[in-house]
Amino acid sequence: MSDFSIRAAGAADAATVLALLKELADYEKLQNDFVLDEAAVKRDMLGTACHSELIFVDRAAAGIAAWFWIYKSFGAARGVYLEDLYVRPEFRGRGLGRALLAHLAGKAAAVDGFMEWQVLDWNASSIAFYKSLGARPRDSWINYRLMGEALRKLPTEKKV
Repeated sequence: MSDFSIRAAGAADAATVLALLKELADYEKLQNDFVLDEAAVKRDMLGTACHSELIFVDRAAAGIAAWFWIYKSFGAARGVYLEDLYVRPEFRGRGLGRALLAHLAGKAAAVDGFMEWQVLDWNASSIAFYKSLGARPRDSWINYRLMGEALRKLPTEKKV
């Protein structure tokens, strides 16, 4: 494992956070969905709506974990929802992704909680990595998202 350091991103890191997440969008083939800008990073991703943890190797930004707190009512437990995990290609294979996840697992364990995230079904290397940590898919669940026109329309409907 490389020598590394992990710390929460601050306002001075907004451009780095943006660059890392843009690289992730490119890797995930989601460039067309990527609208994040530096203002949104500063507004939302530095401990308000979302937290961003950066991992550095020799002062070079090597990766990011973006996360936020969630709550599961049935289990009466707080959890860490991992929104994004990314390690730059030149830093992969050094245990940095595992280190970022371990860092977040510490936060979840401190509240006797859990961790949860999604992975693209074609991303076999990430799926294998997550399974190697002991994570398991939730096969009986389907994710939904309401956005755009459908989201704006719903609160205006008068249907009962």
